[in-house]
Amino acid sequence: MTRELLQVIPDSPSEPFSSSSSAAQAMEEMVRRSKWASALSPDDLEHVLGSMQERQVARGGCIARAGEQVEHWMALIDGFAKMSVASEDGRVSTLTGVSAGVWFGEGSLFKHEARRYDVFALRPTRVALMPRRTFEWLRGTSVPFNHYLQELLNARLSLFIGALEHERLLDTDARVANCLASLFNPDLYPDAPRFLEVGQTEIGLLANVSRQRVNVALQRFQALELIRLEKRGLTVLDLGGLRSYKAEGVLPLRPSGAA
Repeated sequence: MTRELLQVIPDSPSEPFSSSSSAAQAMEEMVRRSKWASALSPDDLEHVLGSMQERQVARGGCIARAGEQVEHWMALIDGFAKMSVASEDGRVSTLTGVSAGVWFGEGSLFKHEARRYDVFALRPTRVALMPRRTFEWLRGTSVPFNHYLQELLNARLSLFIGALEHERLLDTDARVANCLASLFNPDLYPDAPRFLEVGQTEIGLLANVSRQRVNVALQRFQALELIRLEKRGLTVLDLGGLRSYKAEGVLPLRPSGAA
């Protein structure tokens, strides 16, 4: 089966559409790596790939806006983004981060309602778009795809319950630790490497703390050998330690070698 070359939609609607074989290949590889795609027949996967589009979004650009009707299931091919909500008086609360390989927006597609959160690119980002008709076709024809969606929604619910608990009960350093650990949830971030190309400002946005407090927390984590600070991000050395970090640099006892 021959598919049409991928249509790439630039961040600015005034720019003309362009096509790129390399962009098409990168998105196809991302889709094929997705857990739900492995259960599809070759013909069904070709049908899905033939319906996909890509959007390129500049740093700070809006990937998806609250209040808009949802017509696509989305995933990041590369880049990094945040989900957030804003009040009428301008206060903003970050819900979670979105990294490469993460699919999102299924809840609004289920309920046929307007999106309830914004998604902003924290760095130049490429977004894969699956049209609603393809999403609904998969739901109607693939039992494994529906099982995947159930697991995804359960993982996302656990993430948000945990985030609410951490916001209310933990100190600032522990919130930063749990924010970093949450980016390694295997159900939500299946391709997450131990090296995170993420800046202190981005971490602060995700943890809802200042960049200065993030810097203090990261220095403390490095002293405890939980992470190693790198030139363009950080490497997680002890994921279990980040997950169990409590307060003032004190770690609860855990089995030797836990990670």
